[in-house]
Amino acid sequence: MAKIKLGDMVIIRAGKNRGEKGKVINILPGDKVVVEGINLRKKMVRSTAKKSGDKPQQIERPYPVHISNVGIADPKTGKATRVGYSVEKGKKIRIAKKSGTII
Repeated sequence: MAKIKLGDMVIIRAGKNRGEKGKVINILPGDKVVVEGINLRKKMVRSTAKKSGDKPQQIERPYPVHISNVGIADPKTGKATRVGYSVEKGKKIRIAKKSGTII
């Protein structure tokens, strides 16, 4: 079970984007996540209309990062932290290990 969910603010722990923050926009099978604004690559996109005369475009899009290279940002301090679980009022909630705040 992955402890990182869609919409979480994460910090990149390794690689060329180390130390940068972003929001998780997609979780892929095989322990990979796509983070907004991180690991950007250029991709060529063809025009869809045949007679329009539009040339192919080059767009930048985020590519997946392995889940072990990201850590959840602590809501209190803003630094990377691990995730723990607690049960309150019969519901399981995620908490930050460093500060104990609810994620």
